[in-house]
Amino acid sequence: MESVNFSPANLSNTGSRFLNALVDSAIALETKDTSLASFIPAVNDLTSDLFRTKSKSEEIKLELGKLGKNLTATLVLEKCLREDLKKAELHLSAERTKVDSRLQNMDFLKAKAAEFRFGIKAAEEQLSARGMDASLSHQSLVALSEKLTELKQQTIPLKTKLESYLDLMPNPSLAQVKIEEAKRELDAIEAELTKKVDLMEL
Repeated sequence: MESVNFSPANLSNTGSRFLNALVDSAIALETKDTSLASFIPAVNDLTSDLFRTKSKSEEIKLELGKLGKNLTATLVLEKCLREDLKKAELHLSAERTKVDSRLQNMDFLKAKAAEFRFGIKAAEEQLSARGMDASLSHQSLVALSEKLTELKQQTIPLKTKLESYLDLMPNPSLAQVKIEEAKRELDAIEAELTKKVDLMEL
């Protein structure tokens, strides 16, 4: 402009605006001057930066989408876990109640058992003080009951044997002898049973 003796002050308002825009663009693009040779590479670089920025933006958007899905899945999982935890706590509370009830029942049964043992022992001591035969104690009666069951089992084959003798016909005399023997044996066992039963009923 100096070579042609031209000053920016000679420009019209529109020309001044264009000149200012050209200067601002050169400053923004960081060009060495306002020539077209400087502007074109700067614009190309700016365009490349824009594409790279858009590409990076798309990558970030995809990553955000994945994070959003993962966050949603995590929230759903957390909700399920909270519900499962709540159910587990309710179940545990119910089981704890059952266990407490069983422990209370167990303590009650233990107390009752101890009370019964004490009562039996006290009754045996009272009966012993009154001259009760030791064979009639609780343990003795239990043993007698077991013996009675055993004797009843032993009479079953004898009764079967006796019935087989009753069916004998060829030799009446011999059959009568066998029947009498079986009857005596059966009577002896029944007498012993009766004695044991009488002792238990005293």
